[in-house]
Amino acid sequence: MRIKIYFDHKPLFLCDMIDGEIEPFVHHDDAVFIDELNLHTIKAMIHEMQLPKVHAGIFLHPDLAALKKSFWKKFTVVQAGGGFVINNKEEVLLIFRRGKWDLPKGKLDKGETLEQCAVREVQEETGLKKIKLISPLTITYHTYHEGTKFLLKESHWYMMTADAQEKAVPQAEEQIQEVKWVPPTEVKSYFSQTYSSVVEVLKAGALKLQP
Repeated sequence: MRIKIYFDHKPLFLCDMIDGEIEPFVHHDDAVFIDELNLHTIKAMIHEMQLPKVHAGIFLHPDLAALKKSFWKKFTVVQAGGGFVINNKEEVLLIFRRGKWDLPKGKLDKGETLEQCAVREVQEETGLKKIKLISPLTITYHTYHEGTKFLLKESHWYMMTADAQEKAVPQAEEQIQEVKWVPPTEVKSYFSQTYSSVVEVLKAGALKLQP
């Protein structure tokens, strides 16, 4: 089992074993490997992940739950919900904001469930109202700074459907410039123009679409 946290585009793996995805990183000169859990090593890993010379981190510990708990204490955790939305042609909905292609998502409001949050955010950011939530897809984690705070965003993603005939209206106040339906065969061409955590969602969605 493992949890992948992105520091910008750099992955940090919290894991209880080294699997096939993590193995190549272990031998990289620009990766940090730690297998001893204490207050010092957690601080050291977070510090290392913010250095330009470091491009990946692996923190190995047999108790993944304890490892996650220790890391989470170092961040203000923000929960969010978002959608991998397809239409009847299995085209994927993408939005363009702040110079990147992205997927609609947003922070959880008080009193709502993650499912409600995900649907609301898709509706607000795209202007599409006929959104149907199908099933949970994946969870992504990424860090960012907000003033002096160091935050960890835990985004819960869901498979959804929408009506391609409905007119999309990009949410200007969220700096969204475009809402676009992309054929499934072309989604990969957008990977270089989006965030690493969003690539994870697009890959997970593509697997779900396979016959």
